[in-house]
Amino acid sequence: MERLLIGFGLAIAVGACAPASDAARTDSLPSVATDTVVSEEGMIEVPGGKVWYRKLGNGPGIPLLALHGGPGGTSCRFEVLAPLARERPIIFYDQLGSGRSDHPTDTSLWNVPRFVQEVDAVRKALKLDTLHLLGHSWGGALAAEYMIAAKPTGVVSVVFSSPLISTPRWIADADSLRAELPATIRAVLDAEEQKGTLDSPAYKAATDSFYARHVTRLPVPTEPRCAGVAGNDTIYQQMWGPTEFKSTGSLKTWTRAADMDDVLQPSLFIAGEFDEARPTTLEEFRRTMRNAQLVVIPGAAHAAMREKPTEYMAALRAFLAGVEGGAGK
Repeated sequence: MERLLIGFGLAIAVGACAPASDAARTDSLPSVATDTVVSEEGMIEVPGGKVWYRKLGNGPGIPLLALHGGPGGTSCRFEVLAPLARERPIIFYDQLGSGRSDHPTDTSLWNVPRFVQEVDAVRKALKLDTLHLLGHSWGGALAAEYMIAAKPTGVVSVVFSSPLISTPRWIADADSLRAELPATIRAVLDAEEQKGTLDSPAYKAATDSFYARHVTRLPVPTEPRCAGVAGNDTIYQQMWGPTEFKSTGSLKTWTRAADMDDVLQPSLFIAGEFDEARPTTLEEFRRTMRNAQLVVIPGAAHAAMREKPTEYMAALRAFLAGVEGGAGK
């Protein structure tokens, strides 16, 4: 592909997300049915403690390992990937400090190299010698860092789902999106930031206006398995910052924008039309890579996986099948 594709044209050349924002919109849509799929759960020893994992399905295809967003989010939203579990194992886990994993109090653990080591530990424990890797939001940053810094073997393809690839670029894009907000909302954001009152009800309401446009724009199904499974705001604040459009943490200057050409495996960028991970920016990253594609899900935002699951799953399924179909050619 040489150009940005909106939707599924031309043969489907097909954040950092705050722990709290993932549940910003709830509704009465039916939940994802995963109880009919063969599954297993358990704990895995990783640097700093143990993480909880879940494996769905035992199909014959190459396993897919999914890395959740945050930093400090949870993996329960990946239950939406269950339709793929009859074709291949789907594995996801709560990163250390979040969800059902251990919650150590040592804040020195919240750094990118340790999270990279964590991915490797999960792979080894589950004997994932060959796999597809999917990273959503901050998980996309983790996937990029893993591929570029660790240079692992056995990764057949990489899916960058609404990914963070460069914090400076993410913030620049967020500033552009913020400039499109109604003047009254922008005024509240500016005033409260100047006063340093980011915990005020007015600021939170104005922030929610941004999230309703670019994080979770459409109704999403409820997921019973997410009930009571909490993210870790300490990790989010330490590594990212107070909001999706304001980074003050250790990731503030993080970028792999100039290194994406090191990812030689077939890669898929997938995002929503109104995503805070801007499709036009992802297209720029894609063009620097040898074998990368981009799909944009019309009408969706950062939560495209759950907002438009049929379209998202069709794009993902086509990409994985294409990679595996071409493996022996």
